[in-house]
Amino acid sequence: MHADATAPVTPTLPSAAPDLVPQQHDRRRLTGVVTMLGSGLSNQVGAATGALAFPVLGPVGVVAVRQYVAAVVLAAVGRPRLRTLTWAQWRPVLLLALVFGTMNLSLYSAVDRVGLGLAVTLEFLGPLTVALAASRRRLDACCAMVAGAGAVVLMRPQPSTDYVGMGLGLLAAVCWASYILLNRTVGRSIPGAQGSAAAACVSALMFLPVGAVVVVQHSPTAGSVVYAVTAGVLSSAVPYLADLFTLRRVPARAFGLFMSVNPVLAAAVGWVVLGQGLGGAEWAGIGAIVAANAVSILATRS
Repeated sequence: MHADATAPVTPTLPSAAPDLVPQQHDRRRLTGVVTMLGSGLSNQVGAATGALAFPVLGPVGVVAVRQYVAAVVLAAVGRPRLRTLTWAQWRPVLLLALVFGTMNLSLYSAVDRVGLGLAVTLEFLGPLTVALAASRRRLDACCAMVAGAGAVVLMRPQPSTDYVGMGLGLLAAVCWASYILLNRTVGRSIPGAQGSAAAACVSALMFLPVGAVVVVQHSPTAGSVVYAVTAGVLSSAVPYLADLFTLRRVPARAFGLFMSVNPVLAAAVGWVVLGQGLGGAEWAGIGAIVAANAVSILATRS
């Protein structure tokens, strides 16, 4: 596009070039937005599909399969050179692998107990906290209070409240926040996606004995294995590759803003696919958390 803008003036270019560049730019933006929507839906539909295998494999078995799929995809994309990593590089990678596995296990266990919409919303408090904690603006302090109020509404005591499930959702939030911070550390010491790929491979190795125990105890059916593999593809492979594609086409602020819609997508998918309906108070809590993140991002200077 830069070549067209700086080309010598000819009888045909002055009217054509200025129109082509904005059109191409708009198409790239539109493609990026559509890809973000597809990535978000894929992630949540994948989680819902994995939940369909819970009766046979349990959350642990589904997460094990998801870790295997993630390792294959990230290893193919990142191509980590494991033998060249030093011990100083391996330390954060091993921590990242532990956090990666714990994050998915706690999230899927929370989905099994409190439903997809609430579990994903509680998990989203992790990256939201990281973003707001790094700011010194009064507006972000207000956003943090709104998000906190939303979390209180979601976790308010009721006769049917599953506190273990809520706690697992919050553990997933802590893991996601740690995952973000560790990824920054790994990214600074290991080029490209090699660090993330190495962590995914280690995490998959950690879940190999878990998968063996699940197979022995639960005798998986063909349908449950298909559900679990589909969950791995939709929740790991598709979102990762889509995010690589999207970040080249939309600003980081727009990407972050769309990420905040994931709790809403999760609640909608949980209702449609799993029949997990939410009451007005739950929707209000989810809306408060999403709105807090959206306002914080929109108010950020580009």
